[in-house]
Amino acid sequence: MSTPSSDNPTEIKSLQNDRLLRALLREPVDQTPVWVMRQAGRYLPEYRATRSKAGSFLDLCHNPELACEVTMQPLDRFPLDAAILFSDILTVPDAMGLGLYFTEGEGPRFERPVRNEQDIKRLAAPDPETELGYVMDAVRLIRRELNGRVPLIGFSGSPWTLATYMVEGGGAKVFANTKALMYDRPELMHQLLEVLADSVCAYLSAQVAAGAQSLMIFDTWGGMLSARDYQEFSLRYMQKIVAGLPKQAEGRRVPVVVFTKGGGLWLEQIADCGCDAVGLDWTVDIGDARQRIGARVALQGNMDPCVLYASPQRIREEVAYILERYGHGNGHVFNLGHGIHPAINPEHTAALVEAVHELSRPYHQAP
Repeated sequence: MSTPSSDNPTEIKSLQNDRLLRALLREPVDQTPVWVMRQAGRYLPEYRATRSKAGSFLDLCHNPELACEVTMQPLDRFPLDAAILFSDILTVPDAMGLGLYFTEGEGPRFERPVRNEQDIKRLAAPDPETELGYVMDAVRLIRRELNGRVPLIGFSGSPWTLATYMVEGGGAKVFANTKALMYDRPELMHQLLEVLADSVCAYLSAQVAAGAQSLMIFDTWGGMLSARDYQEFSLRYMQKIVAGLPKQAEGRRVPVVVFTKGGGLWLEQIADCGCDAVGLDWTVDIGDARQRIGARVALQGNMDPCVLYASPQRIREEVAYILERYGHGNGHVFNLGHGIHPAINPEHTAALVEAVHELSRPYHQAP
């Protein structure tokens, strides 16, 4: 990797491709920008080689040089319009001392789950430049390596999503422990979510200071809440985070995307939380979403990741359909409705990116 002489991202040359940032602010673009959730991941053989070299997924996350390497890998393969920091949503609870580890076939686990008042009282917001300094180092390295090629997206999990992993001790299907705490002791759940909201806000703000040019909040498990509980225990805290984030850096606005998987019923409320764009999963019709909220915010999404198992021609047809449903004008960032699957053929990802760029151009031309 090249290493420019300065650590200051503002001294790196200006963006050569700023479609993503302009689309997120509903400004004119020549074609719809596209990036893919989990675009640096196991479907790429070069990623698997780097992960093997690192020793484990956590070791890869904790190594800024290797995190930078895998962040750049999909950009070297595909003409994507953004890079996204390679990291994990559980970095914040890991930095709180809960003992994060990964078991093959089981996903993330915590040695010390948060289950009672004493556990919650022991938690404190980690300092982004010390306990999470490896993430900030990765952001700075990636910005230098990008050298103005495309914008860099920083991210975090939402407070509610982080809380589910912390209380359950890992992934879950029914979230029995989390919902029991929420229903029986809502004041304790709010205490947990408050410290997580403060932590995430500081974490994302530090990513911007280190060089992130856009931010995304992943609310992976907000959709498993009732409508009332979603407002109280998930959206409320994302709204607090968005309000506390820096609005500008390096002379440009830093747009924020909020993505709640399964949140299609609450698009209007999400759009009102202060974000610049709403991420959509594949269960929402993007044309309907644009009618509901597209005059207020940009939209990101929303092809079913499983379409990428189909032929390149079928992928192209699905891209054409989503672009048609969104229609003419600005404010659309093409993406999958969730992360890309590990078994996807990289050539199918290439077909997706090519189709988006080619087929979207007529939608951005003056009538």
